[in-house]
Amino acid sequence: MKSRKLALLGDYSEAVVAHRAIPRALELARAKVGVDISWEWIRTRDLEDLKTDLAGYGGLWVVPASPYENTRGVLDAIRWARENGVPFLGTCGGFQHALIEFARNVAGIADADHAETNPDAATTLIGPLTCSLVEKSGVIHFSEGSRLAAAYGTYTAVEGYHCNYGFNSTYRQGLERAGLKFTAWDEVGEIRGAEIPTLPFFVGTLFQPERAALKGQAPAVAVALLEAIARR
Repeated sequence: MKSRKLALLGDYSEAVVAHRAIPRALELARAKVGVDISWEWIRTRDLEDLKTDLAGYGGLWVVPASPYENTRGVLDAIRWARENGVPFLGTCGGFQHALIEFARNVAGIADADHAETNPDAATTLIGPLTCSLVEKSGVIHFSEGSRLAAAYGTYTAVEGYHCNYGFNSTYRQGLERAGLKFTAWDEVGEIRGAEIPTLPFFVGTLFQPERAALKGQAPAVAVALLEAIARR
């Protein structure tokens, strides 16, 4: 039997709003899906051997609050999920690092990096936002036929953020040619989400959908993630 346990990968802190919201989001999503799926936090510094550290999990959510203590471990875990078809969700920092992993290992951009941890990088795939999105919210538009649109059941939603970094669209075509599909944008056309359509479930968002749980709502993306784990 395939595992119905979800790994929450990140460096947990009570000070991080998203971290407090995620357990509640999963409780609400589990009740809505009606399948017994459990979850467990994994600190990034505890990742040593992915074959044993992640072997018991049927899904991976790389949570917000980067920089991570073990960036290499996070990137390796994302690669593990992608290459093994394990349902994956990356929100905020998780989304940013999913793009870096894909750029390095699929799109051939070997030096793709994050400006927060390497400001002098030759290829800044993730760079500073023009305007900070710390504790901001805004309208998100989803592309037709995307997993995000299917999850929300609509083409627009209002979601919250807590970030200062986003995708450098200079590299958009390179990632798209390699098979990544950008499927969410803000009101001015800035990229806010992506997915790999050839995989069962591989989705990332710059916004933090888990925050809906703080209003008592089951986040649509969390529901979709648990459904993907249940189907696997």
